[in-house]
Amino acid sequence: MPRLFADLDLAHGDGRFPRLFRMLVKVDLLVLDDWGPDRLSASQRRNLMEIVEDRYGRGSILITSQLPVATWLEVIAEPTLGDAILDRIVHNAYRLELDGPSKRKIKASEETNSTSSSVPTTTADAKSPKGAKK
Repeated sequence: MPRLFADLDLAHGDGRFPRLFRMLVKVDLLVLDDWGPDRLSASQRRNLMEIVEDRYGRGSILITSQLPVATWLEVIAEPTLGDAILDRIVHNAYRLELDGPSKRKIKASEETNSTSSSVPTTTADAKSPKGAKK
């Protein structure tokens, strides 16, 4: 989401905002990835409200977040606008809460284990099979 907000801020400055906004509103599925690492600024709240308001009932929004929905109001950081935004997002939402270990941690652990088990040994380090003579 940080890149989306950066693009929207730039678009406000260089006159591309109406075109970019129309594109965001028209897509069938808008994916907002990594919701909530930082609190939203005033301009980010306004932009998000406009997008959510214009998309409401017209297109889907998929939001990924490591934060529970109960903390999203804190991310928006303004109660009135936060209630309005979340009402439009959560009202007709299907919520999928995943629980369990991170897939990235599992993959990293597997890669670490496979790397350490595939380290070649020298003949001095290698053990002779039982009963074999050196």
